[in-house]
Amino acid sequence: MTENATTTTVRELMAEFAGLTGLDPPCSPPRRYLWTDAYAVCNYLELFRRTNDGAFRDLALALVNQVHHTLGRHRDDDLWTGWISGLPEEEGEAHPTRGGLRIGKPLPERRPGEPFDERLEWERDGQYYHYLTKWMHALNRVSRATADPTYLRWAVELAEAAHAAFTYTPSSGGRKRMHWKMSIDLSRPLAPAMGQHDPLDGFVTYSELQAAAGKSPHLDLSPEIADMTGIFQEGNRATDDPLGIGGLLFDAGRITQLMDRYGSAAHVDLLRSVLDAVLAGLAAFARGGSLQHPTEYRLAFRELGLAIGLAGTRGLAGRIRENQDLFGRGSLERRAEALVDYVPLADAIVEFWMDDRNREAGAWTGNRAINMVMLATALAPGEFLAV
Repeated sequence: MTENATTTTVRELMAEFAGLTGLDPPCSPPRRYLWTDAYAVCNYLELFRRTNDGAFRDLALALVNQVHHTLGRHRDDDLWTGWISGLPEEEGEAHPTRGGLRIGKPLPERRPGEPFDERLEWERDGQYYHYLTKWMHALNRVSRATADPTYLRWAVELAEAAHAAFTYTPSSGGRKRMHWKMSIDLSRPLAPAMGQHDPLDGFVTYSELQAAAGKSPHLDLSPEIADMTGIFQEGNRATDDPLGIGGLLFDAGRITQLMDRYGSAAHVDLLRSVLDAVLAGLAAFARGGSLQHPTEYRLAFRELGLAIGLAGTRGLAGRIRENQDLFGRGSLERRAEALVDYVPLADAIVEFWMDDRNREAGAWTGNRAINMVMLATALAPGEFLAV
């Protein structure tokens, strides 16, 4: 597909998304979902970069505004009203992320004392840490695209709020840990287990924001970065879940870019361990043969998450190959080149979900918004993968 054809397809997908979710034309209430919207913001910025059409930048800004005024406030069916931070209206407008942001799930959150139902919990609202980090990243991309530091400030304030709520020291002592899901007001955990990649994702995202903020005394995440450095040392990162592998690739790409930009070799060992986890996961995923399954047994957005991550591997390998004084000679380069061998997996995933017949299946239509947005990102991932 040529670049012009790709841009046209992404434009069509994002126009359909805007209409489907009440972004353009705007409707009340809009259908906002934080994970999908983070990718969508980056897609509109990518279309703006490719076409220089300010309408796409304006859609990105309108989406940020809708997310903050929908997911930064209590649900319409809640007893509470206003900003979930508890700030008064005017202060909440100035600091819309200080209370975090809701997921956007269809059902209300589980109330205190209500029995836990694992199946039902997936449909209940609350706050997910790994959704919040995606929004931090999206806000940083908006700040860079518009040269407006307000968006970066909102990203840092979101990082501070999320970190304070999701991290904790166990009552038995020892290393800090993280909750996976919190209540809308961040007052109590709804799923106390720690997400496998949340600490790494937090560390990389905080580092991205700190790099963007420079030495500003008012935007300092160094305490949070130090905390995460201790937390992410724990556990095995390898997974055969395609979305999880894609997330690790996203983190590896950002680590590489930040190291390259600032000429720092401080995270060579971390990068090596992440690449090892990715390679183990890719080998297991390839052996599993899930891409041969019938359409109804496949989840497009999970597969597309892997395709998005793989889209950055050539750039990652190139940075390592061209700057061996920083990244070292041999070890990291071999790992990065091994990743490039898996790029055909991404091509196969995108080709499959570009087929109109596969997009008529329930596996696609049941998650239409997230699927179309992540397909658009897989086709044009430049803005999403950048730091």
